[in-house]
Amino acid sequence: MFKKILIANRGEIALRIIRACRELGIKTVAVHSEVDAQSLHVRYADEHICIGPADSALSYRNIPNVLSAAEITGVDAIHPGYGFLAENAHFAEVCESIGITFIGPTSEQIALLGDKARAREIMMRHGIPVLPGSQGEVHDVEEALTVAKTIGFPVIVKASAGGGGRGMRVAGNEHELGKAVQAAQAEAKATFGHEGVYLERFFVDPRHIEIQILADEHGHVVHLGERDCSIQRRYQKLIEESPSPIVDEELRQEMGRVAVKAVKSVHYRNAGTVEFLLDHDRQFYFMEINTRIQVEHPVTEMVTGLDLIKEQIRIAAGFSLTYHQRDICLTGHSLECRINAECPETFLPSPGVVTRFLVPGGPGIRVDSAINPPCHIHHSYDSLLAKVISYGRDREEAVARMKRALDEFIVEGVKTLIPLHRIILTDPDFQKGRVSTGFLDRLCANRTF
Repeated sequence: MFKKILIANRGEIALRIIRACRELGIKTVAVHSEVDAQSLHVRYADEHICIGPADSALSYRNIPNVLSAAEITGVDAIHPGYGFLAENAHFAEVCESIGITFIGPTSEQIALLGDKARAREIMMRHGIPVLPGSQGEVHDVEEALTVAKTIGFPVIVKASAGGGGRGMRVAGNEHELGKAVQAAQAEAKATFGHEGVYLERFFVDPRHIEIQILADEHGHVVHLGERDCSIQRRYQKLIEESPSPIVDEELRQEMGRVAVKAVKSVHYRNAGTVEFLLDHDRQFYFMEINTRIQVEHPVTEMVTGLDLIKEQIRIAAGFSLTYHQRDICLTGHSLECRINAECPETFLPSPGVVTRFLVPGGPGIRVDSAINPPCHIHHSYDSLLAKVISYGRDREEAVARMKRALDEFIVEGVKTLIPLHRIILTDPDFQKGRVSTGFLDRLCANRTF
C-alpha cells in the first residue's frame, strides 16, 4: 500500500480523498494556490505546499509545479480527483515515467477514451450500441451535412476532446448546422486545444443513465448499478440518483453487462463511468466513458456500501477486487443535489464571501463540502459549494429527507441553487420519476424563484 499520496485538487473532492487516505493509514500532501492557503483540505492534510497563484493554469493545472511538489514531498502516488488534471493523458504519462503512481487508468486509456470520436469507433467494433452518427470526426460543414442527411435531423455536434458540456451544439436543420459546427469547433479549440468534432443523432428528451464500474489490473471488472443524471442544464448535471426510477432489474443487468464489455474492450483499469442515453422505447446507446471519479459518486456509495475512493487507491496499489458481481447489491435509494454558488433564476455565478454556512444533518443525510466561513468563492474555480446526499429505504423517503435537508441548509453571502432544488423536489413529474434531459429547461421556463 502507498505511504504518502499527493492530492492534485482542491475543495470537497480533495477533502474527500484526504479522509479516505486517513482511514487507510496513508499520509497526505495537499497542494494549493495562493488564495486557497486557508482551505480545509490544506488544514486537514499532513503536509501542504503552494503551487502557484489563483489562476488554475498556473497552479492546479500546472503540471511542472504539481510534479515538483510531489518530488519535494516524496509521495508514492497522486490522486487527481475530478476536473483539473484528472483526464490529462500527458500528466498521467509523466507520472508513469518518473515512477509515481497515477491513481486512475493508464495514460494510454485516458488518451484513447478522451477522443470521443475514436472511442465511438472502438465501441462499434465491439458490438456496443452507439447513437447513429459520423464515423470519426467531420472536418467541415459539407462533410457534416452529408452525415446529417444520412442519420436525420436534429443532430448534435460534439467536440472529440470534449467534456463537461463544452464544445456541443444542436442543429435542427441544414441552416443551423453550419453555425453549430463552427461554434463547436471554436469552443473545442479554445477549451481543449483541439477543434475536432463529430456528429450524433440528437434524441429529444432521453434519460441520461450512467453505470459505475470498477476494474483492477488483473482483469476483474464489476459494475455498481446505475445513476440517473437526467436533471441537467446545458449538459451540466444538477441532481443525480441511484437507482434510476425507470430502470428495472432486467434493464440494469443488461446495461451493466454492456458497460463491463465496453471497459474490457480497452482493458480499462480503476474506477470509471460508462454513460448512456435511454430513449422512450427503453433502448440505450453508448455516449462515452469518463476516466475518473465522478462528482456524483456518493449516491453509488450510499446504495452499495462501498467507498469508491478507497477502491481507487487499492486498485492503483495493485490489489485485486475482493468481491464479484454477484456480491454487488443495491439497497435503498439515494439522491445528490449539487449546491452551486449561482443565481437560481439565471444560473450565472455568484462569487463573493460565504459569511454563514450551516449544513443539515439527521438520519440519512451526508454533506460533502470544504466551505469554512468566512470563505471567498473565487471566480477562477468551480462554483460548487456542497453536495447534499440523502439516503432512504426507498425513493419516497430519500426525497423527503432531501427536502428536510434543503430546508435546514443555511448559506449567507452568496446566492445558491437551493431554491431551485426545492422546486424540483416538489414537482409532480419529478416525484413520479417522469424526468428527462429536457425536464429542467421546461421547469425553469414556467417558474419564478
